[in-house]
Amino acid sequence: MQRRATLLCAILPLLFLPAFALSQAAEPDTSLARVNADPLFPFSREIEAFAKAEEKDPAVPDAALFLGSSSIRLWDIHSSFPDVGTVNRGFGGATTRDVLHYYPRLLPHAKPRSVIVYVGENDLAGGADPQNVAREVLALLKRLRADYPKAHIAYLSLKPSPIRWTLWPKMAAVNMTVAARARVQRFDYVDVGRTLLAPDGLPDASLFRKDGLHMNARGYDRWTRVVDAYLDRMQIADSRAVATS
Repeated sequence: MQRRATLLCAILPLLFLPAFALSQAAEPDTSLARVNADPLFPFSREIEAFAKAEEKDPAVPDAALFLGSSSIRLWDIHSSFPDVGTVNRGFGGATTRDVLHYYPRLLPHAKPRSVIVYVGENDLAGGADPQNVAREVLALLKRLRADYPKAHIAYLSLKPSPIRWTLWPKMAAVNMTVAARARVQRFDYVDVGRTLLAPDGLPDASLFRKDGLHMNARGYDRWTRVVDAYLDRMQIADSRAVATS
């Protein structure tokens, strides 16, 4: 009797192994799921807000369209560029693929004179390869150029930040690849990363919020000076083109 009980105890676990293995196989593999690299979420509310703004507010002719992730969203562009009309289409946590996905819903009714793009950082933070990030960034810029053949389109370089400093070599690789295609694809590459570095070559923590990721007012002041100078140069170029035509 004791021998039978011992044998039964040995066999019972084996009877449950197939069911256990099946339940394990049925669980979805989430290892490849995209990580939301930015805590500001969700997209749907922000995209819906863009649509409501388009319905409520009058179209801004010849505006500067700012497009991209939370570095754009958190930028008070209306106050930063009071001499030009602006449209903010930044949404928190956005990757380049997200911007491409929502692309038709991000564009304003009136065609902008300038388009300022910052995206790609969250891609790398989510584990994307720099080569793939650069390819998707260039795809976005190509699409913008096709839709706005006469606009000034600028890609803002990926920025160094204290919390993502380990990603800087990958960011630099994306920056270099995108910059190399600027003339061929007819967009401008604007370096906004250098202005955020301290004299020791590391990110200046005093220009960032406590999260070490998003810029504070001082950091945005640095970006504003760089981008405002770019917009001024483009305005002068437009004026010269009109004068000589």
